Order: sequence, then structure tokens, then C-alpha cells
Amino acid sequence: MIKIGNYATLEVVKFLDFGAYLDGGPYGEILLPKRYEPEGLKEGDELEVFIYCDSEDRIIATTEKPAAQVGEFAFLQVTSMSEFGAFMDWGLMKDLFVPFREQKDPMKAGEYYLVYLYLDDATDRIAASSRIGRWLEDKSEGLVDNQEVEIFVSGVSDLGYRVVVNQKFWGVVYHNEVFTEINMGDKMKAYVKKVREDGRLDITLQVQGYQKHIVGAAKDLLAIIEKEEGYLALTDKSAPELIYEKVGMSKKAFKKAIGNLYKQRLIVLEEKGIRLKK
Repeated sequence: MIKIGNYATLEVVKFLDFGAYLDGGPYGEILLPKRYEPEGLKEGDELEVFIYCDSEDRIIATTEKPAAQVGEFAFLQVTSMSEFGAFMDWGLMKDLFVPFREQKDPMKAGEYYLVYLYLDDATDRIAASSRIGRWLEDKSEGLVDNQEVEIFVSGVSDLGYRVVVNQKFWGVVYHNEVFTEINMGDKMKAYVKKVREDGRLDITLQVQGYQKHIVGAAKDLLAIIEKEEGYLALTDKSAPELIYEKVGMSKKAFKKAIGNLYKQRLIVLEEKGIRLKK
């Protein structure tokens, strides 16, 4: 089903001087302006496009990729202000509108804000809101410990990083479990560490459980050592930040991976590094 503010794969039905028309189903034929036509496009081809309304509220298609679609979060910069609200750069020619009533705090041009994209039911216009809490649920449903999820970094506190989980729930990644740089707006894979009794989520960047975590980490570490021509200049005494930079693991996981490989007699531990055993 075609939805304004989302991607759709549509068939090319005809060409005119100013662009191609796509089969928009209940919306009729939707224009893909000529500047967005891929080279070699022809009638009958199917093309993935983003559907939105232009400055004259006409439904059109584009092959440009916005920072987010309706129902998702994005960390965007305000480009200008008007008497009605703010406008943000989201990667399309037409800026994204944030009404004053949807601004948690008054926005300022040049500043970045976390926003949620929604479709205004009255006008079919795509808009954004920085009142994040109203679009999220405090209590998670359908998630279990160790489940892989997608997170969106939305803030930082004394405890850790506040994250949006699967575009639907609040979660937190604690500072003492982060071994790499994290910034507002980052999207990444993570795992449910614990679904608390109150339904809220503790999230970790590391997969939990020995079999999945340590055996998987050992396999990854072995591949890295092989790629480095059989020698890796890291030891269990290396700084956690350096370990994560080199192999993408916490120091704890790294040490257990070393132990796993050593027990299998696949590596030799040297003073300044790890060497594959011949």
C-alpha cells in the first residue's frame, strides 16, 4: 500500500518532457520529476521512490533519500524560522516543517534537534515533532532478553545514553558498558540486556551469552589476526579504547576471546601482541 512519507516501488507508465509518471494506485499517476530520473529508465520498469508532497501540495516521487520517513526519528538541523514554525534540512528539496505546537522547546536556526516524523491527518503534509515522549512507549512489548534491536541515540544522562529502541520504545545504554564514541543521532545494532519489571529496557552494544558472545568474538578475533598477516599488536593489558578501536570489542570480551583461542592452541601470547600459531 502506498503511503505518503514512505518508500514505495512503483511502475513507470509514461514519460513527458518534465518527467516520468508512475502508477500510484489509489493516488493515480504520480510524477517523478525529470531531474530524479535514473539513466536508462523506461516504461514498465519498477523503481523505488520516496512519496511526499511538493510546495504546492501535489503528491510527487523522488529518488532522493531523506534522513527518515514517517514513523521514524531523525537528528536534524533547523535551516530557518517562520511565523508558523521551524524548517529543517532532511535531505530533500522541500524542507521539513515543525509547527510551534510540536516544539518541546523553542527551536533556533542552525541548531540540531531530535524529531519524529508524522503525517498531518488534516492536510496529508509530512511534519516533525520534537515532543518525543508522546510518540514512544515506556513499557516494551514483544521484546525479550538478548534480542537484537536497532537503536537511535537520543540523549545522554549521568547513567548513560537514552536510546529509541526499534522506533517504538525508550531504553538506556549505561556508560560503563560503552567502549566507543557515541553521538546524538547515531543509529546502530544493539541487544536487549534486560527487560525490567516495569517494562523498561536496559540495552547493551554487546551480544549476551557465552556461546553467541565469546565463541563469536573468538571467531571474529581470529579473522582479524589473519587479516593482519598473523600478528596483532594488542594484549590483555591494552587500553579498552584501543582494543575497541582495533577489533570492535570490549576489553572483557577481548580477554575471553583470547582465552578461547589460546585453549584451542590457535595463538601464541607474546609480550606486545598476539601471534597465530604455526
